[in-house]
Amino acid sequence: MKRMNSDIKYMFRCLELAKNGLGNVAPNPMVGCVVVYENKIIGEGYHQQFGEAHAEVNAINAVKNKELLSQSTLYVNLEPCAHFGKTPPCADLIIKNNIKKVVIGCLDTYSEVAGKGIERLKNAGVEVVVGVLERESLELNKRFFTFHNKKRPYIILKWAETKDGFIDVLRHCEERSNLQKKQTDCFVLLHSTRNDVNNWITSPLSKKLVHKWRSEEVAIMVGTNTALNDNPQLNVREWTGKNPIRIVLDLKLRLPKGLHLFDKTISTLVFNYKDDKTEKNLEYIKLDASKNLISQCLEKLYDRNIQSVIIEGGTMLLQSFITENVWDEARVFIGNKYFEKGLKAPNMKLRPSFTEKISDDVLLIFENND
Repeated sequence: MKRMNSDIKYMFRCLELAKNGLGNVAPNPMVGCVVVYENKIIGEGYHQQFGEAHAEVNAINAVKNKELLSQSTLYVNLEPCAHFGKTPPCADLIIKNNIKKVVIGCLDTYSEVAGKGIERLKNAGVEVVVGVLERESLELNKRFFTFHNKKRPYIILKWAETKDGFIDVLRHCEERSNLQKKQTDCFVLLHSTRNDVNNWITSPLSKKLVHKWRSEEVAIMVGTNTALNDNPQLNVREWTGKNPIRIVLDLKLRLPKGLHLFDKTISTLVFNYKDDKTEKNLEYIKLDASKNLISQCLEKLYDRNIQSVIIEGGTMLLQSFITENVWDEARVFIGNKYFEKGLKAPNMKLRPSFTEKISDDVLLIFENND
């Protein structure tokens, strides 16, 4: 029992270290590593940036007296790699340093690893223990495992709704019926009047949290109406971190080019049915109108190594992911407001897994276990 408690303690430290890589290492997994000699950590590290040294390298390099490595145990939350990628195989480094025991949180299901790292260690005479805090290790890298096992990004749905269940106020064209305007005219009119609409639902603290979330994911996606009505920047101005890749659905290429999404300050993808072209920080990706929209989007994102996406609106886009059951978690704010009428929020027919009070708002977390 003492040995197992010690393994758990050091694996928890690995997981703590690994979390520091969130938002910086994708499409690689988050990995932390500690080297223990006589029940004392003598070296630790984590994977800090994609393309740079892995956790095992940083932990071993942190050991001042390398002679102690042959008498130490290495702990790592994910199976050490056995292939050449951006860096050499970590399994080889462990063997080279004569580390005799390795404790691993969970297997790496990525095809280039998938047990090969453990096999290489065992063939070299290293004692390998697998499955310490396995559930926590799998949860930490849920984005990575979803991407490789399901061949699509990890999907996070996010929206805010009022206490009476609305996600937005009513939007309509003024005098549309009298003037019998065409849809494109209505589109432009909405754009010109959208800034007069007060549709903010949640508190400033919740907004800051959302920007933190954005910094943790690879990309963020909105639909046409959200882009038009809200003119979002989709950046992390309320937080310190990396801006996600922006994705917008503009199937008929009708969105005004003056929107923030087209300012070319952040890498942006535009899914549409009309054109394939690339400009600075702006890529138009043509889809097939005869095929499933969501499936095509996810396929294109997978091809671009985009491991996770936050879907921030609007209702039609969010509901499409819910209806097709292509989502992994949903984060829903219930703001302390009533609209009385407006655009209904998406219909989530599940009970939340977690509830938290944030300022005047309530945050509901849903998990898709299918």
